[in-house]
Amino acid sequence: MKSLLKILAVISFFALIFLTCIGNEFSGREMVKDMAVKSPGMPAPMYGALPQMGQFNTEQYDHIQESGFKAVVTDPLSTFSIDVDTASYANVRRFLNRNQMPPKDAVRIEELINYFSYAYPDPRDVAPFSVTTEASECPWNNAHKLVHIGIKGREMETENFPRSNLVFLLDVSGSMNSPDKLPLLKKGFRLLVEQLKADDRVAIAVYAGAAGLVLPSTPMSNKAAILNAIETLQPGGTTAGAQGIRLAYQVAKENFVKNGNNRVILATDGDFNVGISSDGELIRLIEEKRDDGIFLTVLGFGTGNLKDSKMEKLADKGNGNYAYIDSLLEAKKVLVKEMGGTLFTIAKDVKIQIEFNPTKIKAYRLIGYENRMLNKEDFNDDKKDAGELGAGHTVTALYELIPAGSQEDIPGVDDLKYQESRIRKDSAASDEIMTVKLRYKPPKEDQSMLLVYPVKETYLRFDEASDNFRFSSAVAGFGMLLRGSEFKGENAYKDVIKLAKAAKGKDDEGYRAEFIRLVEQAELLDK
Repeated sequence: MKSLLKILAVISFFALIFLTCIGNEFSGREMVKDMAVKSPGMPAPMYGALPQMGQFNTEQYDHIQESGFKAVVTDPLSTFSIDVDTASYANVRRFLNRNQMPPKDAVRIEELINYFSYAYPDPRDVAPFSVTTEASECPWNNAHKLVHIGIKGREMETENFPRSNLVFLLDVSGSMNSPDKLPLLKKGFRLLVEQLKADDRVAIAVYAGAAGLVLPSTPMSNKAAILNAIETLQPGGTTAGAQGIRLAYQVAKENFVKNGNNRVILATDGDFNVGISSDGELIRLIEEKRDDGIFLTVLGFGTGNLKDSKMEKLADKGNGNYAYIDSLLEAKKVLVKEMGGTLFTIAKDVKIQIEFNPTKIKAYRLIGYENRMLNKEDFNDDKKDAGELGAGHTVTALYELIPAGSQEDIPGVDDLKYQESRIRKDSAASDEIMTVKLRYKPPKEDQSMLLVYPVKETYLRFDEASDNFRFSSAVAGFGMLLRGSEFKGENAYKDVIKLAKAAKGKDDEGYRAEFIRLVEQAELLDK
């Protein structure tokens, strides 16, 4: 009899939990449906928050297979898409500030490097960006060389920004009920609204169980209505992300500004759990929408269930960028100080292809960019999507090189049976170690333009290299230590700290000083 009573008690307990969850989901869905049918221009309604029934870590990161060395004789071309995302750095900082080492797959080295701006020259000709190259010694392996490639987008004064048609797509589901999620999101978007011009327009769409339009496209002349709509948002319900994406793009298309900045800004923890939720289906949805000339910015928030892999893919495939907001200061950096780079695209589908001279270089390795690699044929294919560059953005890439004549063993392939590879006779007489080629499209065009930059065989002593070169190599070294890279060589945290301090240069915002503190924190945690 006692056993039967225990069984009935357990069944009753789980039934209560089930009915509570169903009730929460239903109430959240109904509230957003109510919101969707409110009269245009009415302020968004308040609605209740879901209780937090338990905290589980369900964060998701894609596996990163680190790139190894490739022999120039058999693989003379290296092709990749630029990446202006910075989410990985802010996410790594979040872990370290909580006295935790980040998961290895949360560390995307190119995003650590590109979190920082570099003092590259402004573009001088018709191209919307400048390209700078520099070669020196490799700080973690003195038998190797390091080549630094820097891209700087043309700056744009605020008064010259084109008119903006923005749709804020905000996740207000129950999973956003945390101080580092929806409350921080609201503060960040208020900062952004204060930067917009009088002739810009903003619409606000939300999703929680179902998608709804909180605010139709509204001119900034009615800023109070926009700020009020943001202020009244509260979390509740499940997460119908795909439905929200469709609605946001529809609103953006209906209010499209010719020759303007048409953009959806998605802010979420990435936890889509109603309707389309698989990465593949969401990516296909985003790819359908990007052809309408509408760009995408993805902002990640929160801890515990961050779907980093999903958000990074959406930004990559949606002609966009991805940042992680872990504090109000980071929101200010992304949405105020770097607003031009975040919101205004000056070049799209930017691809880089490097050809190495086999008489000068035995092997090469691109540091980072593992999920941005392209096939060599993709470089000339204008239908192939690639990364976007914003106004004032800088993009940095580093190649580690093994010089020709080195006795170091590298993986190779057998000789071909049916064809023969030949090295041009004049290659040895050339003073070039490699050629950098770039393709890009103006934002409103579909045909790419080509830029070519030879790199001379001129290696500076490491202490003569620029602060740009030395600081970016310190950040790359730190990333390799966090990932436990097999290519970290003799590098140690103390070496990264010493190098970063010596190359800190101008640091008005204190980002580089903060980097040094994070390396010191990681050194202590790693012990």
